[in-house]
This record gives sequence, structure tokens and C-alpha cells, in this order.
Amino acid sequence: MRVASAVLSLAGIVVLSTATTASLHVSAGCKALQTPLGDSLFFAGSSVYKYEAANFWSNTELMTPGCVFRPQSSAQLADGIVTLANADAQFAVRGGGHMGIQGANNINDGVLIVMSNLTTLELSEDHSIVSIGPSYRWRDVYGYLQKFGLTAAGGRLGPVGVPGLLLAGGINFYGNQVGFGCDTIVNYEVVLADGSIVEVNRTSHLDLFWALKGGSSNFGIVTRFDLETIKSPKVWAGAHTVSSEYINDFLAAAATYASDIYDPKTHIVPALVTGETTLASVILFYDSDSISYPDIFKPFTDIPALSSTLDFKTVAEFAAETGAMVIDGINDVFVAGTVKGTSYEELLSGISIINQTFFNELPKLYAQIPIANISTIQLDWQPIGADWMKASEAHGGNALGLDSSQVYLCYAEVVEWIGSAYDDIVAFWVEETTYKINNATQKAGLYDAFNYIGDAAGFQSIFPGYGVDNHQKLIDVATKYDPRGVFQTLMPGGFKV
Repeated sequence: MRVASAVLSLAGIVVLSTATTASLHVSAGCKALQTPLGDSLFFAGSSVYKYEAANFWSNTELMTPGCVFRPQSSAQLADGIVTLANADAQFAVRGGGHMGIQGANNINDGVLIVMSNLTTLELSEDHSIVSIGPSYRWRDVYGYLQKFGLTAAGGRLGPVGVPGLLLAGGINFYGNQVGFGCDTIVNYEVVLADGSIVEVNRTSHLDLFWALKGGSSNFGIVTRFDLETIKSPKVWAGAHTVSSEYINDFLAAAATYASDIYDPKTHIVPALVTGETTLASVILFYDSDSISYPDIFKPFTDIPALSSTLDFKTVAEFAAETGAMVIDGINDVFVAGTVKGTSYEELLSGISIINQTFFNELPKLYAQIPIANISTIQLDWQPIGADWMKASEAHGGNALGLDSSQVYLCYAEVVEWIGSAYDDIVAFWVEETTYKINNATQKAGLYDAFNYIGDAAGFQSIFPGYGVDNHQKLIDVATKYDPRGVFQTLMPGGFKV
């Protein structure tokens, strides 16, 4: 989800399991790449290394790679992957660098492959498809498309990277109309483990096309995404923030919306944010350049606002707004979870159980970390209902395994802090708190095993939550296209099938 910090930004209010894996061959990959690809290889001390090794969102992601490989093309990347595989050398791959799990997109001692120079960004002749290289963040894509009165089903925060979001599934503003961001992809260009470069779509490598829609980085490295554009001159969007006295009304509004998402032009992200006091703030998005305050949002907008940024704006402007206070250089953890139901009562119960359990555990964290060292503590929800899943199915479906007969409330626990001395304390607290939330929602019969990759912590399981059949199919596809297990073993970062 990764919109948690943005809720504070919009309101104008300031408030893991680590996977550091040192390669057994400390410099084997760097040495192997030197002769064939030396022009694109950079070592500690060089300006490129210093820039790329630090070009991550969170301090949590910072590590010390042995060298940085910055390929100039898909073909050069393919040569590099074959060379690394033949050398049995470990590597990491970084797109936007926004996944706050140490080792997910960086590595100690091994080769850090960065996508910075894979910069395709162009429209098809009829403007229906935009082709995007993995170097970009969504603010770049939206800024480009805005000139044509277009947008895409991408990240809701401008600084989020293109590849990580789309390979995770891609929660987006237009989900009730088009499904997940991955559902709007019509073609991938992919570098496979054997060095071949393939075009993957509905008529070529259909099994891989399906697997990439939520299967993450288990099958190859995507070097171009071709996705459908969306006509969008302006939208009505912003954040509506209310004081703590209205929290019960706010949670009821979230359950009301989730239980009957009758207007597909809508998108919401309700969140509770704690600091000196607890505030409730909801991102509201309506796909219209002429209609404001639609009836479906009344349960929120009827609550008196402390602050509001609701107005007409472009998606590019809104993504800049939501991303304006995504703070670089902090320590952070996101933890994903899901409850499901079919009625208002069930969904409100799920929200309330998560909320109560999470905030009941907070005193344990405050007892161990000075308040001055806590940047953000937040809990947010993402409703995904029948229209969203039917839109996914209309595009051919994906690997995520959600059932359109249910309403899913995906949630994210968020802690951002200052000072690495508190890393272990936070890691233990979020894991223990998540265990208690899961136990409580299971007891209530509301728990679902789905964890959205984009908000998951390193200790969490992902692919079993897609269902037994989908999980096995992902394993089969990975085995077919990467029989040596290059992306399962030599690339230690990311969630493995």
C-alpha cells in the first residue's frame, strides 16, 4: 500500500526480519563482470557507486554491495545475468528502491544491479499503451502522461518505483474500474535466467504472463512494461482529516464504504495515525473532473474536518501531494494483513479488532523507544471488493487468488523511526503485534492469509496466501523458466515462491 506516511502529508500534520546476506563469493560476481561489462561496472569510491548504493528510500535498505552493475540495455543485462549465473555469484536488483526490507533490493558484497539506464517511456501511436522502463518512479510516468490528458493504474505515491509496484500486483487509484495495476499490462519484456529476452503476453508465454501478475521477481527481470493508459484530465481527490473524538464514526464510515462500493469511480485509504493524539485521515479519490463530494463519500465528509485538501487536480499533482512528505533516510517497517467479510457488521468487526489489538500493544513500544525517535505510527486499510476483482478477471486474471464473492480489507501496520539502535526492538514488536492481530481475527472467523507484497515485512509469508493451486502454479512456472533456480538462490532478496 505504502500510502501511510502520505496521509499525514495530506493532512498537513507531522507526526523484520532482516535478510542481510553476504555472498559466499565476496567478489566473484564483480570479477566475472569486469572483462565483458566493465564499462557498466562501478566500484566503491566512484561517484556512480556512491550515488547508486545510497539511492534507496529508507535506511533499512542500505547495505554495502561489492560493485554496482548499471546495464545500458536489456541485452547487456542479459549478458550480465548469464555471467553471474556461470560464476555462481550472488546479486540484487533495484528498480525504484522503495521496498523497506533489508536485502530485498540490495546486497552486501555481491553485485547490485540497478535499472537506472533502462529508460523507455513512450506512448503507442494511438496513445492507448504506455511503455515504461524499470528505471522510473510513478511521478515521472504521471508527469509524462499528463501532457496527453492521460494517466495509468500505478502507484499512489509519486516516489514509488514502477517495477516493484506492478510485480506485486499494483494497488492503485483506479482499482474498482480496471483491477490491479498488473491487470492493465498487455506485454512484458523479460530477461530470463538463460540470457534470452522474451516478449510475454496473452499469445506468447501465457503462463509467465499470468505469473508476473503478482508473482514478483521469481521468474526473470522485467525490462519494459507495456500497459493500458487511462483518460484523465483531472480528478477530485485529497485527504479528509478528523479528530480523535470521531474515530468510531470514522471506522464505521470505512466499513460502510467497504460493504457497498457501488460507485466504481471511487478509491479510499482510511488510516489512524498516532502521535501526541490519535487522528483519523482518509485519502478520497473520485475519477471525475466535474463532480465533487459524491454521495458514497458522505459517511466520511459529513464528519467535521480538522483539515482537508479535497479539490480538483491531475493525478500527477495528487501523486506529488501524497508523496511530498515521504521522508527519505528513516528506518521503517510495513506489515501486511487481511480480513474479509460480506457484510457491514463483519467488516466493522474486522477493522475494530485490528485497531484495538494494534493500539493496545503500543505502550510496549513507547516504553522502549523515546517519543522523539518515533517518526510515524499508523494503521491503514484498503478495501477490495467485487468490482475490483471482476475488473481483474475481465483482463484475464492474475496470480493473487482473491475471490469476488468476498470483500477484502487489506491493512498495513506502519512504524517509522530514527536511529538504528531501535531496529531490533521495532522488529520484535511488529512481529509480536501481528501474531496477536492474526490470532484475534482468526478467532472471529475474519482472517484471510493474503498478504499484499507491497506492504509486507520480511518475516511474512506471501505466496501460500494466493491459494494452494496458484502457489503450485507459480512454482511450476519458476521451475520452467529458471530451471537452475538463479532467481531463487543467487538473488537472495525478495519473496521466493
